[in-house]
Amino acid sequence: MMPEATPQQRRHHVTRSLLFAAGGLFLTAAALAVVQPSTPPEPIFQARQTLDLPPQHVAGDQKAAPYIASTRIRRGDTVSDLLNRLGVHEDGLLAFLTHDERARSIYKLYPGRTVQAALDEQGRMVWLRYTHTPGTTEKSGLVSAWLEVRPADGGFSAQERTTAAIRETRIAEGEITSSLFGAADQAQIPDAITMEMVDILGSRIDFLKDLRKGDRFRIVYDAYMHDGEEVGTGHIRALEFINRGKTYSAVWFQKGQESGGYYDFSGASLKGAFLRTAIKFTRISSRFGMRMHPIHKHWTGHKGVDYAAPSGTPIHATADGTVEFIGRQNGYGNVIILKNFGKYSTLYAHQSRFAKGLKKGDRVQQGQLIGYVGSTGWATGPHLHYEFRIDNRPVDPLAVDLPVARTLEPADRKAFQDVVALYRPQIELMARLQDSRIQIAQQ
Repeated sequence: MMPEATPQQRRHHVTRSLLFAAGGLFLTAAALAVVQPSTPPEPIFQARQTLDLPPQHVAGDQKAAPYIASTRIRRGDTVSDLLNRLGVHEDGLLAFLTHDERARSIYKLYPGRTVQAALDEQGRMVWLRYTHTPGTTEKSGLVSAWLEVRPADGGFSAQERTTAAIRETRIAEGEITSSLFGAADQAQIPDAITMEMVDILGSRIDFLKDLRKGDRFRIVYDAYMHDGEEVGTGHIRALEFINRGKTYSAVWFQKGQESGGYYDFSGASLKGAFLRTAIKFTRISSRFGMRMHPIHKHWTGHKGVDYAAPSGTPIHATADGTVEFIGRQNGYGNVIILKNFGKYSTLYAHQSRFAKGLKKGDRVQQGQLIGYVGSTGWATGPHLHYEFRIDNRPVDPLAVDLPVARTLEPADRKAFQDVVALYRPQIELMARLQDSRIQIAQQ
C-alpha cells in the first residue's frame, strides 16, 4: 500500500493572496517577516499538525534519503490503522508500541495530530515519529515534542524528543460582512488573535454595537512554526481597525525590562481608559434612562446598562481600581463597586458569585476577572447590571466621553517611533493592496 499524500501535497496554505494590477503578481501576505524589537506577553497556543519535508533523492553513490510518509490521526484510529496508512509493516513493532513503557505517549492518540514514518528504498522503517505535543511552553520557550521510534538490536528503541519552535511574524486583514469572527475566519486569523484584538481596542470600540458591514482590520501578529507548519499563536504586534470610517491603531511597545503595553500610533496608551463593556460578546437588554421596572411595574430611572448573558458568564473590570464594596446590597444582589482613578467608579450587580479570593481593598487591573453573571437581587433573569459613576452620580456608559488615556513620556518617544516604523509599513502595504483590488474590480 502506498503511503497517503503528505499534507504539503494536499493543501496549499496561505493567509491571504493579493493580486497586483501590473503583471498579475501574487503576494502572500501571511508570511512577511519583520524584525522583532521586543517580546510581548507569553504566547497563547493553538496546536495544529506538523508538516514533513518532501522526499529528497541524492545523486551519485551517496545513500538516498528516506521517503517520508505522513498521516493525521482520525477519530477512532488505532495504532494499527496508522501503521497501515503509513506503509509500515515491521514485525514486532505494533506489540512494542502498545506494551513498552518507553512508547507510552502513543497510547493516547489525539485526532488531528501527526504521525510520520521514514522508509528506505526497500520499504524498511528508518524511524517513526508521533508529534503528540505540537506546541508547549518550557523555560526555554515554545517547543514541539514527539516520540521517536527506531529499529535497534533486533528490536526497537523509543525516545522522547523536543525542538524549539521558530517565531515568525504574519500580516493579515479582514472585512466584516456578517460578524467579527466570520471575517477573521475568512482571513484565517486564529481565534486567540481575534479575542486579543477585542481586548486591545475595547476602550475605543464597543464590539457589541459599533461594528458595521464593511469595517476592516489589518493585523501584524506572531506565529510559531515547526517543520513548516504553525504550532502556536503568539500575540499581536500591531493592528489597524477601521470602524464606521474612523481608524483606530495599536502597537506593542516595551521599554527595556519594564512591563510593556499597547499604544496607538500617536503614543497614547490603550490601557488606562475604560473598556466600553465588562462582558465580551453579549447583548444589551436594557439601556440607561427611564423604563418600566420589570418587577415593580412602574416607571423609574434605570441608572445603568443591562447586558443579558448566560449565568456564569465571566465579568471583567472595565478599568484599574480598588474594590470599594463586595457583597450583597438589596436590589443589586451580589454586587462589586470599584473605585477607579480620580472621580470615577463602576458597579457590577446581580452576580451569581465573585472571583475567588477577591475582597474589599484589593487592587484590580483593567480586564481582570471579578465575578460571574447571575440573577441575584431584583432580576427576572441572568444579566449584568453595569453602572458608570462620576462623583458617585450614575451616567450613561454608552454615551459618556471616557477619560483620555495616558501618553508616553517625551524620553520614550524616539524608541516608540522606531517600533511604529517597523510595523506601520506592513499595515500600509495591505491598505495599498486593498485599493489595488478595488480598482481592478471596477475596471
